[in-house]
Amino acid sequence: MNRELLERFDGAAEILTEISSRPKDTEDHLTETRSTIDTYHPKRLHLAVSEIIDETATSKTFRLRGADRGVLPPFQAGQYINVFIDGTSRPFAISSTPARLDHYDITVRRVPGGRISNLLLDTVDVGQPILTTGPMGTFHHNPLFHGEDVVFLAGGSGVAPAMSMIRDIVDHDLPRRFHLIYGSREDSDIIFRAELDTLAAAHPAIRVDHVIAEPNGDWAGPTGFLTADTISALTGPLGQRMVYVCGPQALYPFAVQQLSALGHPRNRIRFEANGAPADPTTQPHWPDWADPATEVTVTVGDTAFRARCGRPLLDALEDNGLRPEAACRSGECSLCRVRVLKGEVHEAEEAKPRLCDKQYGYVHSCVSYPLTDVELDV
Repeated sequence: MNRELLERFDGAAEILTEISSRPKDTEDHLTETRSTIDTYHPKRLHLAVSEIIDETATSKTFRLRGADRGVLPPFQAGQYINVFIDGTSRPFAISSTPARLDHYDITVRRVPGGRISNLLLDTVDVGQPILTTGPMGTFHHNPLFHGEDVVFLAGGSGVAPAMSMIRDIVDHDLPRRFHLIYGSREDSDIIFRAELDTLAAAHPAIRVDHVIAEPNGDWAGPTGFLTADTISALTGPLGQRMVYVCGPQALYPFAVQQLSALGHPRNRIRFEANGAPADPTTQPHWPDWADPATEVTVTVGDTAFRARCGRPLLDALEDNGLRPEAACRSGECSLCRVRVLKGEVHEAEEAKPRLCDKQYGYVHSCVSYPLTDVELDV
């Protein structure tokens, strides 16, 4: 609106005169804003391992402290940090409480053939520097939509975000009921067992049930898998409670099947993103003619290399020195989006693309597979 028009309003002249008499603002607001963003939402954090805690024979917790800062950025219980190591990266849920920001804990469990989890467990020592992102992710409690009475189905190291949520409830005295149903192969595999049981005994709003798939003769609790019958027996009618699910990839379709059998609506189930599909060829829209072992040519600018159809594009790019920004590696965060200029790509069901991505040829490279020779804009 121009000055001539403004002056037609009563009192406008006096207001404009007062504005013009104000001292000039010479502060550098861009620098101030950038500093605030970097403090609370840093792109990278330089951390160091201050302690390694043996949880079970197959899992450890790595306590990370800031190498260049005392207080770390705040996070919401359930969020993760992306750890950069060995030319790639992997997201790990923060298992520590948001009430203490002098460190982050990440809890890692050995995975057969797991490149990064096993590397961390076998080679990382106290004092080792670790480069990560700041906290991120949408797998956290939202009281407006999730209510204050929730159920969490966990398997293996999928208990890590649940542990953070429970610690958050205790440390902040939150008015929330939390029922953890935690499935493990053997009772010796139960991560955080002593602390979980102690917290549940001390806090009536927290309930923890362990379910063991392969029990020994001493186990007297629930056994088998997290079936509809087991869930129902432990929780009673679910009603409209929000159910969180985190664990091995096989747990996700199984959990949906079991919860659906109980009549629980899909919009009351939340999953933590947990990697690319183990076998993309089992998905209904994988073309019959595509052999996952076949190699095709991937071209990015002046660089060309061969890649297997059954290997995620992001992994193939990193193997050849091309490293798009990435975080969740599960098709959710969208940071690793690349544009397919030529060729055909299979994008897995896990991908959560934007509405316009398909129109303009963008895919999430962490859950996309080259079916033919492709040319990419990275």
